[in-house]
Amino acid sequence: MSDRLLIDLATLPEEGKNFSGELPAEIFDLPEHDAKPVGPLSYDLRAQRFGSELLLSGSLSAPFEFMCVRTVHPFKQTIHVEGANVSVEIEQEGPLDATEAVREEILLAFPDYPRCDEGDEPQHCEIDSRYLAVDKPAGDGVETRPRAPGDDRWSALDALDKHDSER
Repeated sequence: MSDRLLIDLATLPEEGKNFSGELPAEIFDLPEHDAKPVGPLSYDLRAQRFGSELLLSGSLSAPFEFMCVRTVHPFKQTIHVEGANVSVEIEQEGPLDATEAVREEILLAFPDYPRCDEGDEPQHCEIDSRYLAVDKPAGDGVETRPRAPGDDRWSALDALDKHDSER
């Protein structure tokens, strides 16, 4: 497994060439509390040059561990990008490193709100009712966070509520 996706422009045929392989999970270099890559980035791409641009077309995939937004439990989901079209600007002749471009394509395909029922092995995904503000039972044992001292942003709404109840 190579640690970079290098395409030698000098030997790239005019009609293009296929590239396939894997890049190590370390290329993602994500913050500590973000998704965690749990395997390599797999690629099957066709590279073709168009003037000062290199077009990579094909498929990408990489497995990640996400935190479910509903259950707050980790789960594994493989991100698949079928029909990927990645354009890389050619700044100089010679080997071109397309690693960052394919990495970004996977990151752009991350789910906005990862849910464990959409993982590789779907799990029951339901919010614990103790943490809902609506219909919250009085004796649930979960404390409501106090407002910060001097925080009066909600006082206008509190006044409206009192005003409506007096009608």
